[in-house]
Amino acid sequence: MNHPTLRRRCLLLAGLVAIVAACTQEPAPQPPFSVVDASIPEIQQALDDGRVTSRELVEQYLQRIATYELGLNATMAVNPAALALADELDAERRAGKLRGPLHGIPVALKDNIQTLDMPTTGGAVAFEGFMAPYEATIVENLRNAGAIILAKTTLTELANWVATGMPDNYNALRGYGMNPYDPRRDPRDGFDDGRPVLSTGGSSSGIGTAVSFWAGSVGTQTSGSLMIPSNNTMLVGIDPTIGRLSRHGIIPITMDQDSAGPMARTVAGAAILLGAMENPANADPNDPAIGACDAVPDHDYTAFLDADGLAGARIGVPRAYYYEPVTPPGQDSPKGGLTPEATAHMDEVISILESRGAVVVDPVEIPSHVATDPDDNQLLFGNCYDTQVRGNDADCSIVMKYGMKRDFDRWLASLGDSAPVPTLTALREFNTNNAQRNAIRYGQQELDFSDEMDVERDRERYEADRAKDLRLTRTEGIDAALDAHQLDALLIPSWAGEQIADKAGYPQIIVPFGWVTRTFDPPLPEGFGAEQMPFGVAFIGTACSEPALIRIAYAFEQSTGRRVPPPAFP
Repeated sequence: MNHPTLRRRCLLLAGLVAIVAACTQEPAPQPPFSVVDASIPEIQQALDDGRVTSRELVEQYLQRIATYELGLNATMAVNPAALALADELDAERRAGKLRGPLHGIPVALKDNIQTLDMPTTGGAVAFEGFMAPYEATIVENLRNAGAIILAKTTLTELANWVATGMPDNYNALRGYGMNPYDPRRDPRDGFDDGRPVLSTGGSSSGIGTAVSFWAGSVGTQTSGSLMIPSNNTMLVGIDPTIGRLSRHGIIPITMDQDSAGPMARTVAGAAILLGAMENPANADPNDPAIGACDAVPDHDYTAFLDADGLAGARIGVPRAYYYEPVTPPGQDSPKGGLTPEATAHMDEVISILESRGAVVVDPVEIPSHVATDPDDNQLLFGNCYDTQVRGNDADCSIVMKYGMKRDFDRWLASLGDSAPVPTLTALREFNTNNAQRNAIRYGQQELDFSDEMDVERDRERYEADRAKDLRLTRTEGIDAALDAHQLDALLIPSWAGEQIADKAGYPQIIVPFGWVTRTFDPPLPEGFGAEQMPFGVAFIGTACSEPALIRIAYAFEQSTGRRVPPPAFP
């Protein structure tokens, strides 16, 4: 074996044997794909790689719903055709056909969004079992993008325009939705009606998305109902510019402020959902607001997912009201401000933004929040609610209560003969006649005082209030603050910007960040022990600025990574 030629031949032979062995060796088996806390991009990749099928995704999600739903009340309905739809989409994938970025991915819809394969109830007894005669435009768009509409999510009844005392995520058909970050019921006297001790927030629900009942969901917002639940269940929520997504086929409050938007576990997931919901032609004859924003190329918001997106971004810090209390003119007590704990969070956020190259302008003044003339101060002109009935509504905006009468009746008319009730008046009468069926456990003050509106007689007052809302939130509000410093966005703690952004119809995005301690009045029983509340960070921009906000939010998310899944639901 010392002969050089022989030795080389032996080494070559050994090498060939090793190569053959390596080629014939079975690859190491990959672990089975799990939907638990999987993001939409991760699911996309697993489907592309053949690690999972759409049927397997649906089966895993259905198993989680079966396991945890009883303690959470996250769903109003589950699509009976979900597995058949998954099989169809799997077959298309095998044939090389992909409909779009959500091909074969299960998502859920708030139960005020119409579909043809599940009831659309809004949580109201009058609409129990109601099958809509047409689908919402955004549902058609999601299906065209390949999504499997797996379920309807719970909601506050009729998007929380029934009674001001109704707890978040309560409706007469399903009861109370529970927050997975503390899924216990409130034990205090006077609050022990079954409601959660940790609010789920808003009328949309983030419950099922947070615990991986589906890959992502669609909520709606009129005044905080998408941003607040995203905050309270540690999700990313995007409330888009009014005119970005169609509202056709969604039970309304007012078309002046109603919007639909995505809720997901990551900015990337929310961006994918947003693009999938857009109208391909950027027009909708059933929603004249569509076209207010130019569509992004190929409806692809993932093009704005830039980990370095904070570099050079100009972000303003509106201290008055959002960070520090301010006393409006003629008032004796201040409004707004943060606790020391929340202030520490926002100080850290600002440091992170600056460390990643953002230009933070601090402070920034929103003129309508510091105006000394009461007529110019937005903090003094909120929405009219139940006690602010006709004759007692001089200092509030009637836009929401007027819009509910105008747009709810229009929506009912669009249903034709299938409408369960013909008018808002008839709904109120039905509720009164069905009180024994729990139709109005918390009353129906909001419906009552919306029904007092006369669409023709009150039009002049409505138009004046709408003009004032836009003046104080746009030209003397968000736009004034952004323009004064050439800003890309305003930095808002948690969901506190919902009043100004919603009235303006401007986009906002919230990203999970931390936790804050809650206080209770009256206090919780000794030894009960309250869990902390999730705390998010919001970025607000001007009309049609979703691309800039997504770039900022994604870079912030990648720099922090603070979201954690609910620990009790592995």
